[in-house]
Amino acid sequence: MSAGKAVLLLGRRDEPTDGVVDYCEMLRGAAARRGLSFELARVAWAEKGWGDSLAELRKQAEAWRDRWVFLQFTTLSWSRRGFPLRAPRVLRLLRQSDVRTGVVFHDFFALPGKGIVGTARELCQARVFRQLYALSDLAIFTVPVSKVGWLPLRRDNAIFVPVGSNFPEADCATKIYSPAPAKAPTIAVFGFTGGDRGDVELSDIEYAVKCAHSNGAPLRLAAIGRGCEVFETKLRQAFAGTGVEVSVLGLMPAADLACTLARATVLLCVRGQVSTRRGSAIAGIACGLPIVGYRGEETGFPITEAGAILVNQNDREGLARALTSVLTDENLCRQLQSRSRAAAAQYFSWDAIASQFISALSEN
Repeated sequence: MSAGKAVLLLGRRDEPTDGVVDYCEMLRGAAARRGLSFELARVAWAEKGWGDSLAELRKQAEAWRDRWVFLQFTTLSWSRRGFPLRAPRVLRLLRQSDVRTGVVFHDFFALPGKGIVGTARELCQARVFRQLYALSDLAIFTVPVSKVGWLPLRRDNAIFVPVGSNFPEADCATKIYSPAPAKAPTIAVFGFTGGDRGDVELSDIEYAVKCAHSNGAPLRLAAIGRGCEVFETKLRQAFAGTGVEVSVLGLMPAADLACTLARATVLLCVRGQVSTRRGSAIAGIACGLPIVGYRGEETGFPITEAGAILVNQNDREGLARALTSVLTDENLCRQLQSRSRAAAAQYFSWDAIASQFISALSEN
């Protein structure tokens, strides 16, 4: 391998924000401090077509001989409609160019489908996952490898590296750990899923927050991130006349996001299960927040080391009790804050993540 050099290979860019690009930029900065230079490259298949973009990639790969190239895989970054059949072709091309192939699996479970098209898409995705793993010299998963059920029994080239927060850790460092006091306890909610699923999330938030507000004390709900603007009207209607102040902040620059989270009291996570690949939950941990949310099959170490109170998926009663406890028990809240800060430094900082990458490359 060319000493100290590797490549992070991206597919189609997501809009209006791209968490995978943020991941690569943060990883590149942290790795550079440890002597590993990551180059970011892109297969622009959505703009140039697959033929031209693969020809361009083949030419680029001539300069990558003996280097590690890590394909950043999400289903939709390599397909318009969830059929990423050409992603394995990218790895085959790289192997033909004597490149050491790696995959970072940001997606690793097929999305359940309905009907003929949905079932075909699910089978396609499952097949592509296995092909990519078989073609890779090193596969990096953002949840513990034991949680990925489709892997073979022998999984010597599979390792687990969690994701970090998508904002620079140096930004607002003082404010993160010494935030300005809020006028009222603030519950932060990070993003909404679109469609019917978003309505379910809104219902869970409404129930838990109203239960926590049953004593009538001042309370604020801050909705940040993607999808919040779509649900702004419904959010305001849900809490109209309750005394809960609703702020819909939506997308914001990374530094502003860090400061906004740092001033919150707790992060409420209802977008599926909290796990080591949930950038929203990791952002809260990085800001030293208690986390209240749902657990599932992906939930495990080291997310369980953070200050998180997690209940079974769809257990709204448990969610409400956990949220109320954090808001009313100051000692519990401080304990959870301390645990989140410790976990952020030990497991979810970009320095820790870069160190795991470099260790994996050295061993391979």
